[in-house]
Amino acid sequence: MMDELDLLKKDWNKDDNKYPKLTYNEIYKMILNKSSSIVKWIFIISLLEFAFWTVISFLLKDTESMKRFEQYDADAVFIPLMIFGYIILAYFFYLFFKNYKTISVTDNAKVLMENILKTRKTVKQYVAFNLIYLVISTVAVLYLEFEKDQQIINQVQQATANGEVFKFYATIIITTVLLLAVAIGILLLFYWLVYGILLKRLNSNYRELKKLDS
Repeated sequence: MMDELDLLKKDWNKDDNKYPKLTYNEIYKMILNKSSSIVKWIFIISLLEFAFWTVISFLLKDTESMKRFEQYDADAVFIPLMIFGYIILAYFFYLFFKNYKTISVTDNAKVLMENILKTRKTVKQYVAFNLIYLVISTVAVLYLEFEKDQQIINQVQQATANGEVFKFYATIIITTVLLLAVAIGILLLFYWLVYGILLKRLNSNYRELKKLDS
């Protein structure tokens, strides 16, 4: 669906003069309002995403695998990891909100372009952090399972006794990498569908501002 700015640009290309010509300030204000709305939605969606994963974690808390994992006495590893994750996420939420407030009151095309670039960079860093955090958490879980899970310890001992310890570890590593690749692929698809579309619109605003400011 075309937005107001796109419709006006289409009308301007027509030969007749029945459409009013907008001033620099009027066009700038439209681009500003669009950019502000996009950044606001980036902030809202990031909070909704956080709420979604929080709910999922609570729903999985009573599953058999989670109960078994709680017996590992892994608080020394996972509490610092969780605190670190929450602190970084809170920092990104703050940046998204700050970007929204900054863009909302920008009164200069050059400054608005800089803020758009800054927002794009923040979103890319946010996505990268989530994916890296997923990998680190997976590695931590595997480490604890090999250290604490008696069933896995017995399997390692059995594989060692049979001379198949390399095959055993290779199978675990390949399976983990494949599952991680699938999970990362799903997350990247989600980020592309949500944040990617918003950033594409933000990039379009950036290009319009460059034309306007040239």
